[in-house]
Amino acid sequence: MTETSPAGSGFIPGATTQSPPAAAPAAVPPPGPAGASPAPANPPVVVGKAETLPAPAVAPGGDQLARIEDKCARIEDKYARSEALLSRVEEKVEGAAARMNEAARQSDLSALRSEVRAIADRTRGLPGSGALVLTAIITAVLTVALTIAAQRFHLESMLPPPR
Repeated sequence: MTETSPAGSGFIPGATTQSPPAAAPAAVPPPGPAGASPAPANPPVVVGKAETLPAPAVAPGGDQLARIEDKCARIEDKYARSEALLSRVEEKVEGAAARMNEAARQSDLSALRSEVRAIADRTRGLPGSGALVLTAIITAVLTVALTIAAQRFHLESMLPPPR
């Protein structure tokens, strides 16, 4: 699942990169008193992945360094996975925001279309320019005719005198 760097691969300056010695066969203890059982040899240390580690007498700091590097590699791997997940989430959020903006724009356009349609319906019932010109001509002719009639019938005497 995670790749680990071998112990002593340049992490500590001046350290040599040696592979751990192969497990030596257990030495036969010298025969002791008649009823005593032989002292147990140091069993191999088992950590996480059930791999055997060298005896602590060989490199006391190397074993701890290897575990630290392994843990660091696992943390880096988790960080990379989290970063990839966050980038995918960010892309999905940006896509959703773009879709929402497009939907809002479509909604705005739809509302604008309905407003323009309502204004067009209201103005459709108004008279055209021909009717307005005809009304202006009729108004002018009637004004002139009424003014001439008022002068002929001396209707200006009905107006109040100027002060």
